[in-house]
Amino acid sequence: MTDSRQAVIFDLDGTLLDTLHDLATSGNEVLANRGFPPHPKEAYKTFIGDGMLNLVRRIFPENQGPGEGEPLLVALEEYRAAYSRNWKDRTRPFPGITDLLDQLQKASIAIGVLSNKAHDFTLKCVDEFLSDWKWDLVIGHREGAEKKPNPAGAIEAAEILGAAPENCFFVGDSDVDMRTAVNAGMHPVGVAWGFRSPDELRQSGAEKILSFPGELLDLLF
Repeated sequence: MTDSRQAVIFDLDGTLLDTLHDLATSGNEVLANRGFPPHPKEAYKTFIGDGMLNLVRRIFPENQGPGEGEPLLVALEEYRAAYSRNWKDRTRPFPGITDLLDQLQKASIAIGVLSNKAHDFTLKCVDEFLSDWKWDLVIGHREGAEKKPNPAGAIEAAEILGAAPENCFFVGDSDVDMRTAVNAGMHPVGVAWGFRSPDELRQSGAEKILSFPGELLDLLF
């Protein structure tokens, strides 16, 4: 049963972890193998956020990508294979994240991860880079489940964390995250260090934009 305890639900890519280089390297490998030119790393900031299948859709030149159905699924498997080789090459927590998690743990604030990244890779990344902290839940995109900004995953997370949605702070770096929080009745908190602009976050409903991770503590205490 939910109660008045506070909880923080984090997005993963662009919020807790800087995964951009490894995601871009993987996408560019797929393109190179198919005879297409690579994108600059920064371009991947606009490809990320809606799950791997949409990322694969977006990396190909207009009208030159694989068709829907089986061709697209084949390209997705190529991307997953590339990312399986590259996922931890340069991925690291953003500056200040480890200190923030230390403070949340000391205060016994419930914490969770809700990502549109594939569930298996979400688990791998948390286990590799964020295993020093006790996570009350870690959820990536699971087959058959709705992706953010559908609120189902966020509402499920609140139930697991034992917190009412109105007592949850949803922290993310994209419009998808902010809309998820709004749709779930949570507090949308954007981060300025991620993959999308503060203006995009505000327009999508962010109540607060964090310039540095530790600023989240001012909202909680």
